[in-house]
Amino acid sequence: MSLEPAPHAAVRRVVGIAELAVSDDPRVSFVTYALGSCVAVAAWAPARCAGGLIHFMLPLSKAMPKRSTDKPALFADTGVPLLFRRLYTLGCSKEELVVKVAGGGRLLGGSDELDVGSRNLEMLDYLFARSAVEVAARDVGGTVSRTVEFKLATGEVCVRSRGKERLL
Repeated sequence: MSLEPAPHAAVRRVVGIAELAVSDDPRVSFVTYALGSCVAVAAWAPARCAGGLIHFMLPLSKAMPKRSTDKPALFADTGVPLLFRRLYTLGCSKEELVVKVAGGGRLLGGSDELDVGSRNLEMLDYLFARSAVEVAARDVGGTVSRTVEFKLATGEVCVRSRGKERLL
């Protein structure tokens, strides 16, 4: 009995907190859960049916340099560039990538200093502005947790929250 999926069977891959994944297999869909203050970035190359997804937790790695080496996807400033570099190894170019973003909420309230979601989004905006990356769609902020599913065959990014679904 083979453990390989059927040639046309969908393959669902979970991307956990502080993880990223890329693929050029159109059967793949990536899913990530529990986006509170964390942020998911999906990047897709339509002509190649290639793409990747990151679920990062914190904006800056400089406070924890060892963790950024061990787990670069934990941080926006190390993980997002790594996501793009891995997509480039699949033959993708920055110009062809369709980028969608979800998360960055403020679920626990508290002071502005503790608003990690907003800080994550600010860092992401800074990184994208510096690299001339345009974001095609966003579902960010607010006080809800999100689940994101990203299908490489179509580029569809579905955000689920509180029993509702929204396509980005």
